[in-house]
Amino acid sequence: MKIDQSLVVDSFLDFHNLIVEYNYIFQESSYLTWRAFEIFQDDAGCPLAWMWYGVSKFEKQIPAINSMRGIRLRKANIQIGNEDTFTYNITAARNKNNYRVDLNNTINNHEQTILRSNDEVYVVTPSLNKSFKFQSEWPDNGSQGYLIDSLVRDVKNDSEAKVENSDDGFIITTKVNYPNNSLLVNEKIYLDKDSNIVKVDVLDNSGNVKINVKFSSIDFKPTFKDDYFDLDTLIDENAKEDENVSKTIDDIIYPLYLPTNTYLNSKDIINTDNGNRVILTFSGDSPFTLVEEKASIKDEFEIIPVYGEPLMLSDTCGALSSNSLYWTSNNVDFYLSSDKLSSTELLTIAESISTGSLSVVGEK
Repeated sequence: MKIDQSLVVDSFLDFHNLIVEYNYIFQESSYLTWRAFEIFQDDAGCPLAWMWYGVSKFEKQIPAINSMRGIRLRKANIQIGNEDTFTYNITAARNKNNYRVDLNNTINNHEQTILRSNDEVYVVTPSLNKSFKFQSEWPDNGSQGYLIDSLVRDVKNDSEAKVENSDDGFIITTKVNYPNNSLLVNEKIYLDKDSNIVKVDVLDNSGNVKINVKFSSIDFKPTFKDDYFDLDTLIDENAKEDENVSKTIDDIIYPLYLPTNTYLNSKDIINTDNGNRVILTFSGDSPFTLVEEKASIKDEFEIIPVYGEPLMLSDTCGALSSNSLYWTSNNVDFYLSSDKLSSTELLTIAESISTGSLSVVGEK
């Protein structure tokens, strides 16, 4: 079943680019076996809203190609929001100027480590046998809701920080500093009656919780192995490719968010030695390029220099530079670049590929 594009465009002339983009996605999405498009109009015949729905074979999870994938009907139940909240287990450690933050995404078991060792900063992905290396002042250059010294710094830097009593203890409300995400403006630090940190909520300007950190235990006198903060301890020499996993991009993933007056201009698929590479070029007022390629495990540990900062996305930790963002999600490498977009806009586009809020639990 195909959408009659002429009817859709006649009804939604001002949204022509948006409709063409969704029609384009339907043609590429072979995982849908049937789909339909609905237009809702008022009594005068003016369009109020539109939606689409489809039927899948359920041979695999519906890819993050559409924002409605969180609601799935099965024979015996309804599954809602399967990927809309990403949860991490975190172990964070500090020894003088050295930091190690182990991240485990409990949804897809994706493991990474942010490491500061001898004034060098890395984001290590052991399963891919690679690491980003940054020229960065992390973690001192911004708020980090899972680090106690960062929370203390936030409170000290905010002369208007507020403390209020609660039934379980105290709540400190203070401003935050996320230089690469201007949407995050405040945080609430919850303490019990013994002044132990229980959780931290990072909020946007509307008061919505975007990051939630729950502290399970805190050790103020930890002991570490001599090599605990060494990069070599994070290298997985046994990492190997899964020969049963396809190395080609079968379902192209399009961003669900586009800046105003920006549209898909071209799509190129290039064959490579290991599979293929998809290059999506968006033009208009806020042009950008999105590259997608299946992630591969390197034979030798690879260090990729980046002049920028580590950046935590909903389901992974990426590398942000002045005009680009690089991350790996669901075994796909994404590279997003633009000479005009801000870091916040790059982040918004990247998050629209894997939409959701972020929840962090289990910090030590």
